[in-house]
Amino acid sequence: MTDHLIKGAAVLGGEPSDVLIRDGRIAELGAVGSIEASDAEVYDATGLVLLPGLVDLHTHLREPGREDAETVASGSRAAALGGYTAVCAMANTDPVADTAGVVEQVWSLGRDAGLVEVQPIGAVTVGLAGERLAELGAMATSAAKVRIFSDDGHCVSDPRLMRRALEYVKAFDGVIAQHAEEPMLTVGAQMHEGAMSAKLGLAGWPAVAEEAIIARDVLLAGHVGSRLHVCHVSTAGSVEILRWAKSKGWRVTAEVCPHHLLLTDELAESYDPVYKVNPPLRTEEDVLALQQGLAEGVIDVVATDHAPHTVEDKECEWAQARPGMLGLQTALSIVIKTMVEPGLLDWAGVAERCSITPATIAGLTGQGQLPHVGAPANLTLVDPNETWTVNGSELAGPSRNTPYDGMTFPGVVRATFFGGRPTVLDGKLVKESI
Repeated sequence: MTDHLIKGAAVLGGEPSDVLIRDGRIAELGAVGSIEASDAEVYDATGLVLLPGLVDLHTHLREPGREDAETVASGSRAAALGGYTAVCAMANTDPVADTAGVVEQVWSLGRDAGLVEVQPIGAVTVGLAGERLAELGAMATSAAKVRIFSDDGHCVSDPRLMRRALEYVKAFDGVIAQHAEEPMLTVGAQMHEGAMSAKLGLAGWPAVAEEAIIARDVLLAGHVGSRLHVCHVSTAGSVEILRWAKSKGWRVTAEVCPHHLLLTDELAESYDPVYKVNPPLRTEEDVLALQQGLAEGVIDVVATDHAPHTVEDKECEWAQARPGMLGLQTALSIVIKTMVEPGLLDWAGVAERCSITPATIAGLTGQGQLPHVGAPANLTLVDPNETWTVNGSELAGPSRNTPYDGMTFPGVVRATFFGGRPTVLDGKLVKESI
């Protein structure tokens, strides 16, 4: 494996340093000019911020079953370009990832792609039907070593089944990641329930549908003593419930998506289904509460909920359109825009919420480590002073359902190193890695 010398990178935004990568790990880290490595390939990182490789807890890679929307390989390309070195692939594939065989298939496809670590998430219930538990133990002991289980897209609404799932995974320190949506309160829902839904005549998705499930599940997690992770938190009320649960010392973590940190339900006025997502875009008040919750650590991580869809599934009437947005290539820039530029997070905070904590939740021991000698060289270099304009037609993968097309953001991912090997250099995929 070729040695690489990164020169002049600001580690977590601090003093410029040189970093030598050898045999997949950081071999040396010191002041600029202090490392001699004549045989190493040199990458000038002057003006760039060095972060641990980003880790996404919530990615939809669609394979197997919907390769027309995304594949593990194309999603891996998008992830690497976005600065990610690991992604957790959701279970709502076809067939559903509810057996050891399917999760091992996804895991193997990720290894074959070789651009990021692809860690499958197993389904909680068979077929996501919410009726009986899937093969949690078999998935946990498979080659994929699944530790997170989720019926994302569907709520585990039966409290008895949710309790059983929490009790089951406690044996191997697993995590149940809940899609918090009381289904009886969202029948026919199309967008956030509020003034805008009334104006547009679209059925509303009330905030309480999310908050009621979170309240129930944090109580169950506290009772069982197990690990609960709340997916895509979207309301101010949810933040308050999570703050209360954490004050009890319960083993509860939560994520927020970039689109919920930036966009509001007012965008639905265009009736453009690109803004349709589940949970829906909420109000400005919710956005501000989510930003504050993330800054305080009440919300633990940023997760993309990257959800590619085909043109046929997205560019149609609002009511028929599938919910979801692309997110892997824009996530870091949105975090910079909404959290770093306003001073809510520094670069150490970005590393914590976008890499270190998600890796800890997922049990990815080779990921999310602060740069130090001996650490795996999973790293991201970003230019915080450069901007870029999103062009949906140039994004990796076959899908184009980005709500950010034409928008300009700060922060350009210049390089990504996965296992000591560059997958992205100068903002482009390294051909040898594809």
